[in-house]
Amino acid sequence: MSGSRKNFTDGDYARLANFRFALRRFLEFSADAAKGEGLTPRQHQAMLVIRGSEGARASVGRLAERLCLKPNTAAELAKRLEAGGWISRTPDETDRRVVVLELTTSAEEILERLSRAHRRELRQIRPEIAALFQSLADEDA
Repeated sequence: MSGSRKNFTDGDYARLANFRFALRRFLEFSADAAKGEGLTPRQHQAMLVIRGSEGARASVGRLAERLCLKPNTAAELAKRLEAGGWISRTPDETDRRVVVLELTTSAEEILERLSRAHRRELRQIRPEIAALFQSLADEDA
């Protein structure tokens, strides 16, 4: 092995495993929070993508990109969100091939509650995640 590469130690694997475990716990928290609001985790993530588009118009294409979905899967997800009363879908005025997605008022309220809960959880786990991340970064130096 070259001098710039070192073998992973038991400690390296333990740090990676602990980091992944912390991420899985957060994702489990997130899934439970979404289910508590009557959403699937993917629906919650989609609502966050739509609301968090920062000036860009949220579209099915953006949903596909940000959720790592195939376009037809993102389109079906958007249809389910619309059927649930959480989004409206309208053709873009300048490009009829693009469908613009907007959250409804009820979806905005749900997303606000979920985002507050997630922020609280992130504040709680921040020291642990930061320490784990730092321990991983220190090993690469």
